[in-house]
Amino acid sequence: MEFTNLHEILRSLYDEMLPLSADMAAVAKGIAGLGALFYVALKVWQALSRAEPIDVFPLLRPFAIGICIMFFPTIVLGTLNAVLSPVVQGTHAMLDGQVLDLHALQEQKDLLEREAKLRNPETAYLVSDEEFDKKLEELGWMPDDLVTMANMYIEREAYDVENEIKEWFRNLLEILFQAAALVIDTIRTFFLIVLSILGPVAFAISVWDGFQSTMSQWFNRYISVYLWLPVTDLFSAMLAKINTLILQRDIEKLSDPSYIPDSDNAVYTIFMIIGIVGYFTIPTVTGWIIQAGASGSGGKFMDKMNTMRDKAGSIAGAGAGAATGNILGRLKKK
Repeated sequence: MEFTNLHEILRSLYDEMLPLSADMAAVAKGIAGLGALFYVALKVWQALSRAEPIDVFPLLRPFAIGICIMFFPTIVLGTLNAVLSPVVQGTHAMLDGQVLDLHALQEQKDLLEREAKLRNPETAYLVSDEEFDKKLEELGWMPDDLVTMANMYIEREAYDVENEIKEWFRNLLEILFQAAALVIDTIRTFFLIVLSILGPVAFAISVWDGFQSTMSQWFNRYISVYLWLPVTDLFSAMLAKINTLILQRDIEKLSDPSYIPDSDNAVYTIFMIIGIVGYFTIPTVTGWIIQAGASGSGGKFMDKMNTMRDKAGSIAGAGAGAATGNILGRLKKK
């Protein structure tokens, strides 16, 4: 089975398990309903105890979250996937274009390498059976000719073994490269399934006072994990582009009849190893793309400013109340 088919299986697995999120809606509705009851009661009681008018708009938040829980697969997941799917399709199209160019250039390079070795009398018999037989016919049966003949067989056998080892190592690196991409895609699918199925519960918990950030963190994690695949495609497209540039440079050199090709594929091997290691940095990179709320020094600064503003308002209100009470007391005495 090809790796492309395995990736398609993971896509279909996510689509088949997506409706399971509706099964968690019943549990989530109970948690959200109880949280909404306490949330609304607390806000109303605080307003009444302070003799303040009741602000109705914040009280609509639990009901809006409840609607999202009831129609979670359609409203939440459907909207997110519809917005993010074009990003996945765009990056995948970029990768397909680079891979097609890479395959065509690789075939052209292999053909030019064979032609270059056929032009060189010292290597022609290594790649062509006709040249090998022709060179054997030119030799006689003298002791020196027999030694030369034996060396030719040994050199050709060593050449074939060397090419088989290089091809085996190349195939191994390509398998590891594809396996690393499959590992990332499998973990991504698992995370998305868990977030999708337990999403209604996360929304229900966010109704409770003090857990409002649960919903924003859920959006943060879902979008971040969803973007693993586009970032993977971009990374693969970058590696394919680098290999394309290397192949184009080699093709230009091989086009020169006087150029003698080098059979060393160290550059290709290095970039394959870089690709294998680089795949496991993708979760970190996607964490830089999307973050929920203000974070870092700016977020802490704004939190401190809001705290100072609330304290200043409380002090100013207390001072105004004390001054008003003092004035009224004096007026009564008069």
